[in-house]
Amino acid sequence: MSNVFETLKERGFIAQLTHEDKIKDILNNESVTFYIGFDPTADSLHVGHFLQIIVMAHMQRAGHRPIAILGGGTAMVGDPTGKTDMRKMLTKEQIQHNAAMFKKQMSGFVDFSEGKALILDNSDWLLNLNYVEFLRDIGVHFSVNRMLTAECFKSRLEKGLSFIEFNYMLMQSYDFLKLYQDYNCTFELGGDDQWSNILGGVELVRRVESKEVYGMTFTLLTTSEGKKMGKTENGAVWLDPEKTSPFDFYQYWRNIHDADVIKCLKLLTFLPMEEINKLAELKDQEINEAKKVLAFEVTKLVHGEDEAIKAKKAAEELFTMGGIAGDMPSTEITTEDIIDGQNILDLLVKTGLAPSKGEARRLVQQGGISVDGEKITSFDYSVKAEIFSNNEILIKKGKKVYHKVILKQ
Repeated sequence: MSNVFETLKERGFIAQLTHEDKIKDILNNESVTFYIGFDPTADSLHVGHFLQIIVMAHMQRAGHRPIAILGGGTAMVGDPTGKTDMRKMLTKEQIQHNAAMFKKQMSGFVDFSEGKALILDNSDWLLNLNYVEFLRDIGVHFSVNRMLTAECFKSRLEKGLSFIEFNYMLMQSYDFLKLYQDYNCTFELGGDDQWSNILGGVELVRRVESKEVYGMTFTLLTTSEGKKMGKTENGAVWLDPEKTSPFDFYQYWRNIHDADVIKCLKLLTFLPMEEINKLAELKDQEINEAKKVLAFEVTKLVHGEDEAIKAKKAAEELFTMGGIAGDMPSTEITTEDIIDGQNILDLLVKTGLAPSKGEARRLVQQGGISVDGEKITSFDYSVKAEIFSNNEILIKKGKKVYHKVILKQ
């Protein structure tokens, strides 16, 4: 057994543990089954999920068996954790579609062959529960007073916490009990915002089975200012290349704050700590070399080495040679689209550089838009066929966002 506890600790993963000394001893001397839950509330995993997947991979490499729980049942209710308002209710069909997408993506990071890991959907046991029996068998073990002290509920009490959300902790705790009974799963892992829910599961197994099980949470992927990482002006940074292109994905990591680079190298790559510690010695402008390593390594893990090489090459062309790189995000338009010219505001919306014409207007007003190096100052600026060089133009938003527009004849 490799010393996975020390690996996780050294790389800065561990936030809270239920039984630190026992967990350390068990992980370093036994092979255990553990689980992490993923509620499929979207049709792709995002970079916040990716940290949890990296943990699963570290644990599996050390000889432990992961269970990835797709929350087909819990997503029907919605986790109130970290939300100021109730989550949008999804249909059963939407949730099952999202779960299928999660399953496909996870298979690229964790080895699910020959029982080395499992993917289960908690809808298999949650959706068929008899509510009165559930209350009698499970609900009886939960103190409402204690639940109301949990952070996941406290933050919502002022705005209003629906009764359906109040059931979420019971459902997640029941997952742990079910997995312990059916698969001898003795560890639940998750982000630090799941601490209260994990404690609920640990306590439920103790009360029902008189057995000790364990919980461990990991640091959330946040910036040095404490803000959640993985958010851009266009929304979340997704693992699906159709939602966040490999180029945009690479650029996100290439452009993070200096203070966050080494943390992300530890949490999101498998680079040896000796190499990361050397990169940590870089100062001032040299830290850009560490950013390049981070961007390449994370893009390689998520999209494969070929796509990482393409993204790196495109970025180098763009920033060092000023060229129009072939692998950056692009939008095709036809000559018919611009017979009379296309207004810059409409084009910004069409390319996705602005979500609305109002936002496009604000970008132009603030001097944040350039076309082929020319700053756009008028809302009436019209993109015409004659400005296209080799049937391409380059739109720049702010300092770091580039988008190619291709003219199809």
